[in-house]
Amino acid sequence: MKPTFRSKVYRVAYELYHTTGKSWPICLTRAWAMYRLTRQMHRGVVNFAYERADGTLRKAKGTLMNVEDKIKGTGKTCYKTIRYYDVEAGAFRSFKVANFITVY
Repeated sequence: MKPTFRSKVYRVAYELYHTTGKSWPICLTRAWAMYRLTRQMHRGVVNFAYERADGTLRKAKGTLMNVEDKIKGTGKTCYKTIRYYDVEAGAFRSFKVANFITVY
């Protein structure tokens, strides 16, 4: 059975809950924000920000629209990270769901 969008959101919230240790409502709110981000990226280019592994802020322009021909690998779903196609760099990038900041 294919997972529904709600089950995906709850899995991301579960990962946030165990990674960050924040309360469940906060994690669920952030998971819905990331769901909205991926939906916007399927429609076009989106400007968003997240924290890099070294602690610096990364402002990115990403999309998931018309990139099916560039995908390599298995395409296995991972609820710990969000992947996107970086328009400026011309390559795929990813970030941890716990490091997401905002869409602007």
